[in-house]
Amino acid sequence: MEKTLIILKPDCMEKRLAGAVLDRFQKAGFDIVAAKLTRLSPALLAEHYAHIADKPFFPALAKFMGSRPVLVAVLQGEGVIAKVRELLGPTDSSKAPKGTIRGDYGTDVSVNICHASDGPESAAAEIARFFKPDEVFA
Repeated sequence: MEKTLIILKPDCMEKRLAGAVLDRFQKAGFDIVAAKLTRLSPALLAEHYAHIADKPFFPALAKFMGSRPVLVAVLQGEGVIAKVRELLGPTDSSKAPKGTIRGDYGTDVSVNICHASDGPESAAAEIARFFKPDEVFA
């Protein structure tokens, strides 16, 4: 079974949409095999976003992502990486169609409700970054 990491971002938590978003993933047939509420530290954000840490928008993104606790979870299921990204819609919520999670709840390219791993390698690295092996129940 494939696994992916999701982060319900500060806007999702502030709007009290965590249950609605998780419900969509569960109704799509995915299992939650790990979850925790956490506040992302500057060091963890720098590691997680290392691929864009040199971009001019990174400081604002890091400030947003560290602004309040987020819910980090691992979802499991057949084709979960691609299917979760399909359910979310495009990264830029303003371009996401209605009926997708970002199209229904997001605001823009950063304030977009949920992060999701973009491939098997990043999913494995991201899951390891946020969870110890014995915290993931497969």
